[in-house]
Parts: sequence; structure tokens; C-alpha cells
Amino acid sequence: ESIDIVNLFVNQGEEIVSTKGKIKSWQKSYTASNTPLNINIPLVVLINSASASASEIVSGAIQDLDRGVVIGQRSFGKGLVQQTRKLSYNTQLKLTVAKYYIPSGRCIQAVDYSNRNDDGSVGKTPDSLRAIFNTRNGREVYDGGGIYPDIITEKKSISNIVLSLFKERLFFDYATDFQFKNDRISSDYIMSDAQYEDFVDYISDKEYSYETKTEEILVKLKEKAIDERYFNVLKEEYEALELEFKSNKKDDLFTNKDEIMEALSSEIVSRYYFQKGRIKNSLYYDIELKEAISILHDEDRYNQVLGYN
Repeated sequence: ESIDIVNLFVNQGEEIVSTKGKIKSWQKSYTASNTPLNINIPLVVLINSASASASEIVSGAIQDLDRGVVIGQRSFGKGLVQQTRKLSYNTQLKLTVAKYYIPSGRCIQAVDYSNRNDDGSVGKTPDSLRAIFNTRNGREVYDGGGIYPDIITEKKSISNIVLSLFKERLFFDYATDFQFKNDRISSDYIMSDAQYEDFVDYISDKEYSYETKTEEILVKLKEKAIDERYFNVLKEEYEALELEFKSNKKDDLFTNKDEIMEALSSEIVSRYYFQKGRIKNSLYYDIELKEAISILHDEDRYNQVLGYN
């Protein structure tokens, strides 16, 4: 499937991926065998840390051939060809028979099973040992660590206040209340500032608690200071700092407004348009999608990233 997808955008006969193993029969090359759909249309591939195996062949081949721009976060690094062998007692052995190599000659496998630590554990190939390869236009790319995007975007993290609001079902309860008051909404619904203020009022008398990451570190600092007998000297400053954090915490509903609005909008839309609506709504907040649209509208930047300028 990955070969067929890449084949839509590259010339017939182009090598897309090869496999190499200790057994000669696993020395194979896979090329584009069909007439492409379009070899000139600007192309962007989105990946993240969960992109693995076939999706890495697609993104890696597109990158190595300078056929499109890869955007997102470093991929997983699953470059092993594996087969299963049945064993006794209804068990199976997963056997690695080869590795995947993309057009530049690099392997996307990140974990080096051939070099184990003294305790038997296995680590990823360190950046210092990753070999340099070149794309068709001469851009430097590296092996042994999945696919590095041409444009890296920041991975989204979920704040503790959002986790707390989820845990206490306040998003769910507000969305249910919202649906009772509104018979229908647009499929392109995006929460307004006025509606967000209504949500803030709604939860003003609700119970929810959370600890920020800063508070977590502060607690560890206190424990360490007590353990090393410094706390009595620092106690006054510590308590003042703790009080300041608690005071500023009241503003978290507005500091994390965008993240809360995204979660809340998704919950509301799902009441009317179900999972399809939830996915469509998420695209409005999708950083990678916005970056993709931006570069597809900027021909000079697109060509510069791919080394055509």
C-alpha cells in the first residue's frame, strides 16, 4: 500500500523502498509500477511520533526523492521486516528477516537490537552515530531514527487543568446542557468568546482540582530541601512562592483558553455531528494542517525547503 501511495506522485520505475537481510532472498527492491496520477502537484506529508512502518516508507520516500515537504514531529522509527512462526502451546515467534531502506539508502529503524546494554535493555541509535545521506537534490538526511520532518512543529501537550475538567466530566456536562438549549448548530461551529465566558460561569461553582507542573516541581523542591535540612532557612520564601502560584492559578482558565476551547468545541460538535463532526472540528485547531496550508500557498518557500532554489 505504501508503494502504491508513493506511486501516485512519482514516475513509473522509481525505486521507493528496498529490503536487505542476511538471507539473499530478502535482498529486494520495490519500484513504482503504475502510471502516476500527478508528478508535479505540490505535496505535503504530515507525520508525528506515532507514524510508523508503512507511513514512514511513504514520508521517507517522498522526502528522499524531494517530491514533497514533510511536516510534523520525528516519526517512530519502525524499519524492520518481520514474519511470524507458529510454535507449540498456541504461541508464535516474531522473527526479523530484513530491514527497510528508502531511496537515499538510509534505514528508518530507530532501535538498535544488535547492540544491547549490559542489563539486556535496548536503546535507540544515538544521534552521534547516525549516518548522513542525501536526498535527490543533495539535502542532508539521517538514518537510524525514523523520519525527521523538513518542518518541525511543536507537539501538543495537555495541561493539567484540561485533564481535571475531563476527569470531572465538566466538558461532557456543559455540552449536554448546551444541546438542551440549542436545537442545532452549524457543522462549522467554532466556540465564540461569549460562549466561553458562559462556560467559565457554568463551572464557577463546580468542584475540580489539579496540580500544575510547576507545583509538582515545587513539592519536590520542598521534599529535597527538608531531606537536606535547608527548608527552615527557605521556609518563608517557599511559602511566599507557593502563595503566589495559588493566586496566579486563578487565571488558568484564561491562560489555557485556547486549549480548553478546543476540547469543549469538540465535545459540543460531537452531540450534533458525532465522530465525523469531532474530527472536522479538530482541523480548525490543527497546527500541522495550518503549516501545510501555509507552505502550499508559498511557492518560493516550498521550493526552498526542497532545495530547488
